[in-house]
Amino acid sequence: MRKIVSLVMIMAILLFGLTGCRNEDAENNVANKVKSSKSTNQTNTQKGGEKMNIDYQAAAEKQMAMPQAGDTIAIFHIKNYGDVKVKFFSDVAPKAVENFVTHAKNGYYNGVTFHRVINEFMIQGGDPQGNGTGGESIWGKDFAEELSEELVPYRGSLCMASRGLQNSPSLGSQFFITQAHYDEQTASYMKSYNYSTDLLEQYKNYGGYLSLYQQYTVFGQVYEGMEVVDKIAAVETNEQNDKPLEDVVIESIEVSVFE
Repeated sequence: MRKIVSLVMIMAILLFGLTGCRNEDAENNVANKVKSSKSTNQTNTQKGGEKMNIDYQAAAEKQMAMPQAGDTIAIFHIKNYGDVKVKFFSDVAPKAVENFVTHAKNGYYNGVTFHRVINEFMIQGGDPQGNGTGGESIWGKDFAEELSEELVPYRGSLCMASRGLQNSPSLGSQFFITQAHYDEQTASYMKSYNYSTDLLEQYKNYGGYLSLYQQYTVFGQVYEGMEVVDKIAAVETNEQNDKPLEDVVIESIEVSVFE
């Protein structure tokens, strides 16, 4: 039986942030941002003074679809685990995609580990120091979030990790892949905070981690190799920092064109 993530764990994970930042100011900022997202996540959202009717089903089908011929893709070659293949959303997150693809082509991620792993949440990597405190963008400075109402952190989404929500821009080289399955308790929790019925229906279909919706940049999606992500998520970790006891190493990330 799949382990059910408790609501307490959901909040604890978010309060600690995706880069292991545990200072009081960062925790308060994350809490405020999560609280804000709960109260505004509805089918009709405001953007530029206009109401937008989001067709979450159509958006989800597009996000989860296989890449088309000519699309840029990347293949994670992970030592002792296998390959994970992702497609990108350069139309809505151009800087995040350019940053990741350029780093991958330059070998920046070669030999880097997944330094933070939480089963039924996500696997995080992209830090050359391997402890969640390092890494930089291809521009040598942090860049800003690129958010879209139509891109949701469903299971297998490739997202940018943030250095801390109080620092904007705050994106460097670190990324994470969401791994969580659908959870009825989580769905009920989200429903109580006015997440739209349509969005929750897609969550039921595709899993993921809705607490991160509109908080972190989704710039890609795994289309093959989620069984590898699941294997990594299941490794034994240090309880203090969620670091795998045995390194999970990205040998290389190969960028190519889908045919």
